[in-house]
Amino acid sequence: MDRALELASAACVAGEIPVGAVVLDLDGTVIGEGRNLREELGDPSAHAEIVALRQAAEEVGSWNLEGRTLVVTLEPCLMCAGALLQARIGRVVFGAWDEKAGAVGSMYDVVRDRRLPYRAEVIGGVLEEESQRLLRAFFEARR
Repeated sequence: MDRALELASAACVAGEIPVGAVVLDLDGTVIGEGRNLREELGDPSAHAEIVALRQAAEEVGSWNLEGRTLVVTLEPCLMCAGALLQARIGRVVFGAWDEKAGAVGSMYDVVRDRRLPYRAEVIGGVLEEESQRLLRAFFEARR
């Protein structure tokens, strides 16, 4: 989570919503990382999670990231939760809950939906205060 927070801080400095993510291999080694790049790339799908998943898939040489762990500073949205399932991520660890758009426990619980053929373990609230602090500071500066 420390690396994800560093990436979130870098996103903030670049004028992006401060979200950072890393994908860990089966032994806990970082194989992908990302920060929000939507503004920089003009790409609505360039969320930190998607950027990290793409890098991890390239590193592994496959879209299938079964058993890997995604660590992210903010609860993934609906788009990212769907991508996590498509990548077969086994565990999602996140910092701040997103009561307005979260899709792994808050608004929705997509990655644990029993109707779907693949599910992921979810661990929320890890270094939650640190994650929330970055988000609050970013949005307060915008108001």
